[in-house]
Amino acid sequence: MLPFRLVYDEKYDLHLGNHVFPSKKYSWLHDRLLRTGFAAPEDFVAPHPASLADLLLAHDGEWIAKLKSGTLSYQDILRLEIPYSRQMVEAFWAAAGGTILACRLALESRLGFNVGGGFHHAYPDHGEGFCAINDIAVAIRRLQEDGAIRRAMVVDCDVHHGNGTAAIFTGDSSVFTLSIHQFNNYPSEKPPSSLDIHLADGVGDAEYLHRLENGYHAALAMFHPELVIYVAGADPYYEDQLGGLGLTFEGLEERDRLVLWTALNRKIPVAIVLAGGYAQSVEDTITIHANTAAVAKELMETP
Repeated sequence: MLPFRLVYDEKYDLHLGNHVFPSKKYSWLHDRLLRTGFAAPEDFVAPHPASLADLLLAHDGEWIAKLKSGTLSYQDILRLEIPYSRQMVEAFWAAAGGTILACRLALESRLGFNVGGGFHHAYPDHGEGFCAINDIAVAIRRLQEDGAIRRAMVVDCDVHHGNGTAAIFTGDSSVFTLSIHQFNNYPSEKPPSSLDIHLADGVGDAEYLHRLENGYHAALAMFHPELVIYVAGADPYYEDQLGGLGLTFEGLEERDRLVLWTALNRKIPVAIVLAGGYAQSVEDTITIHANTAAVAKELMETP
């Protein structure tokens, strides 16, 4: 049996300072997984940063050039909602490379886990909502370009609609995008995914899991992917500062199990990316992400 490997780079930290997005969570999660004995140092594998050729598969050259040169406009920064820095750009390049590697590991060994990524609000020509590069789209396009896959499904369980991902793959029959999210929340404009599951404010574990299971099974009945990318946002949690749903730790863990087991039971590899998480206590966000890793490892080690 192949080992459960986690893709991680210390460059994942966007160095945002005092910001609602705790981008140090990646290193904190890495340290917790080591400290608790969940993983050993050799279980972590560092990705190569995404290349320019990788990024241009999903993004416009002008946007990439702006990020590289630091020539973003005031409007660009307003939409991005995070400060510009060289470390921020390096973090997005690293995260995209990490998601590519997690996808390749998934194709090799059923599951790949990126301790980062999930920046689903980035569009081809601009960034939004803390997301400058859409690592999900970059990874899918790279694997398609390499001939590793033809068809992919994105199962986006962040509390916010995956607007950038939906926009990038609009009209592309080779990629199915599913987004389950709080409807009355960011972003205000929600380009249609292949399947959108709009949830009312305050929805808790039972309704969330029921709606997700029904939608996910319906998606898999009509579309047969060779890879699933699971966007495992921690922000449907009931104490998330930027969310308004009511999921508990247990409900989020059941969500992880549902998404992963459903795909693996159909012999579909899954790559996991972390996406959002803004709990009042950052320890809660780390716990949710650690629980996702635990479910993934358990299922990978189950014959």
